[in-house]
Amino acid sequence: MGASSLNSGFAAPADTPRTAKPAEELIRELFATLTAEQKTAMVRPWDHGAEAGGIPTRLKTHNAAPLGKKLSEQFTAPQQDLIKQTFKSILSGDEAYDRISRHGKWDSSGSFEGNGIAIFGDPSGKDPFSWVFAGHHLTLRCDGNSQPNTAFGGPMYYGHSANGHSDMNVYNDQTREVMSVFDMLSEPQRKQAVIVGSPGDGVGALKPKLVEKPATGVGYGDLEESQRKLVADVMRKLLNPFRQEDGDEVMQLIKTNGGMEKLRLAFYKDNAEKGNDRWDAWRIEGPGFVWNYRVLPHVHCFVNVVGQA
Repeated sequence: MGASSLNSGFAAPADTPRTAKPAEELIRELFATLTAEQKTAMVRPWDHGAEAGGIPTRLKTHNAAPLGKKLSEQFTAPQQDLIKQTFKSILSGDEAYDRISRHGKWDSSGSFEGNGIAIFGDPSGKDPFSWVFAGHHLTLRCDGNSQPNTAFGGPMYYGHSANGHSDMNVYNDQTREVMSVFDMLSEPQRKQAVIVGSPGDGVGALKPKLVEKPATGVGYGDLEESQRKLVADVMRKLLNPFRQEDGDEVMQLIKTNGGMEKLRLAFYKDNAEKGNDRWDAWRIEGPGFVWNYRVLPHVHCFVNVVGQA
């Protein structure tokens, strides 16, 4: 099963509830309401942070309000409503919002208003821009495809303070899906897939590891057809919370980078004595693709998907 045949399976259901206006239009609407003081506090140049050859601030992940100001401290109630509409419009529907908001608790951010945003560039015209929403265990963005060959506008981060194997964790279904993949592996495949150690966490986890050592992890191309189908189900589960156009872009970039056959899966535990039902982390990786999911002590997931061709 190649990437092209998989791509058709990742479309969001046609009846998925969606905000009437696209996120990009809502961002322009918000930008038009900003006062000079708000722009000074919340808007930065497109290449902010890259002046000395560093990573542009718009591409960084955050664990709190990106510029240090919570929504409640910076925006009026109507502006906050626009921001919430924008946030919902980059997701696939109400279930996704409930999940990513951690059932409305937002981890230590405490509330929607406890998160923050930053805008890089100028969304009012045709110039590149990036709208970054961040809080505790969360960084999502919308950039109107300003960042070329990049899914989600740049690296994505999500997590939950509950133990990743607990039913209390909103991403526990992802954990169970991946465990089901492991259960289907043969013993030789498991020997390839299991790694004692850690793939890293945070931005460090986005650096290529398996691509540099193609014998590490088990390759999607080496799986049987039934195993590939299960991996496809996992990919669908990973992409389902996000709007369809972002999921489609992920699959297109995978195809551009050589297809699903280039991806590899690895299961990490911090010592060899742990049972297979207690993974510390798992990782899907290939050219331009990293989906790094830390299960224990709680979920941290860092994602980066870029074109390499």
